[in-house]
Amino acid sequence: MRAVPAPKVWVTGLTVGAIAAVVALAVQADKGTKPSAVATARPSVSASPSASALPEPSATAVPDASGTGRRIVYSLGDKRVWLIDASEASRRTFAVWPGTVDPAPGTYAVSLRRGDPTTGSDGVRIEHIVYFTAVDGVNVAFSNAVDGSSPPPAKGTRTGGIRMKTADGSALWTFGETGTKVVVVN
Repeated sequence: MRAVPAPKVWVTGLTVGAIAAVVALAVQADKGTKPSAVATARPSVSASPSASALPEPSATAVPDASGTGRRIVYSLGDKRVWLIDASEASRRTFAVWPGTVDPAPGTYAVSLRRGDPTTGSDGVRIEHIVYFTAVDGVNVAFSNAVDGSSPPPAKGTRTGGIRMKTADGSALWTFGETGTKVVVVN
């Protein structure tokens, strides 16, 4: 007579098999293409809708002449950042609040990153600091306020902080490793 395994053995075997299958599928999914999140403006609510309430179709399009390859694109005029992957897909775009000192249009690279919160030159607690250039002794870097605020730059203070919402600061921090190309356009 053949011994029949106990029900606990069957349940354990099935559970281990199911976990192995889920892990294998998760690894395969992680290697595939990733969806991109693109922020879009919401039309404002008004008594008389007009065409101006709709977002411009090109408002979130990656600027022309912004380089190629994996990069961070920063538009001075649009006050917007794009995170572009190696396949030229925009992974994320978001509005920013620049300081009082702007970098010149051109190509830079992330030179230094600082993750721990510190106090910015304007007295605001900031984190996820990604430095990429300096202008006349003022460091220019992306960051977000620890409290999520977007205070206006201090009057009379030269600041190079390019601020963003907390979630966008976290995304840029993850994307902008040391050496990542930063392209500044008008």
